[in-house]
Amino acid sequence: MPIVDFSLLGGSEEDIATFREQLRTITHEIGFFYLVGHGISQERMSEYVRVSRLFFELPEEEKLTLENTNSPHFRGYTRVGGEYTRGQVDWREQLDIGRERVALDSTLFPEDYWNLIGPNQWPKSLPQLREITELWIDDLSQIAQRLLSEWAVSLGAPADVFADSFDERAEPLLKVVRYPGKSEGDSKQGVGIHKDAGILTLLYVEEGKAGLQVEYDGAWIDAPPVEGAFVVNIGEMLEIATGGYLKATLHRVISPEVGTDRVSIPFFYQPRLDAEIPHIELAEEFRAKSRGVEQDPNNVLHPVFGENILKSRVRAHPNVVEAHHPHLASAGAKAGAY
Repeated sequence: MPIVDFSLLGGSEEDIATFREQLRTITHEIGFFYLVGHGISQERMSEYVRVSRLFFELPEEEKLTLENTNSPHFRGYTRVGGEYTRGQVDWREQLDIGRERVALDSTLFPEDYWNLIGPNQWPKSLPQLREITELWIDDLSQIAQRLLSEWAVSLGAPADVFADSFDERAEPLLKVVRYPGKSEGDSKQGVGIHKDAGILTLLYVEEGKAGLQVEYDGAWIDAPPVEGAFVVNIGEMLEIATGGYLKATLHRVISPEVGTDRVSIPFFYQPRLDAEIPHIELAEEFRAKSRGVEQDPNNVLHPVFGENILKSRVRAHPNVVEAHHPHLASAGAKAGAY
């Protein structure tokens, strides 16, 4: 996959133009790239992996006190085998974290997606995890916002075209993930084939740990970690915003070999839940190359972000649905929406 240098944005007008051209072309053709020069040090990245491993080394009974079935907001710990992609079990454990919010009174809002807002669940014996995570969310939000602005300009739109969707009510999501090794002959699905449901993802993967694969021209490309780089990809909502000119790409994670494991930290830059992502009027030269938004009857794309992400959460975490939102399971089955 190509490498893009974020530090070009601090250079000359020619450097900035080069960055925008790379950004637009790569996400039109591939949808994935490595981002370097972003200002997050390798030492800080490695420290986050170290603290994440401390969390996963906690006793199982302590981690289960944070289980996501405690949270109607889909926050907290998911045990190995507790998440699904396309109906198949993903072999990983993780902690889902968003902005620290006060839960809303769901009786005051007709839309189910407002249930996604609420407090996180943090391990009491590892306070540094909260400290490092909240700073990470703040800093990666700034990087992602600049990327969105540069995408907009590269497509001929105003730099602030997405600003209204990403105000103080924006709902980024971060996962701290560990993939245990799987023995030969077992299912190798760390995470099944999927597209991200949001706008933009920045992923940091532990050094030396492969497993991510990206679909390109009908084949799977390995995307091993590059030192000091984030893997960046766009989600379905940015594909919608550009009429399919930018590409939300299928990807998956293959489980590591038995006796090993892998830590990764994906950050999903997401707008406020009631935001309807603006449609960018492309220049004719780009519009002519648009593939259109891919429509899958089994994966209905909603222009309102909250509807799109709720669909994803309901599919991935049926245990939370059963515990807190059983009506979503039946409604989704009838309407094909979830």
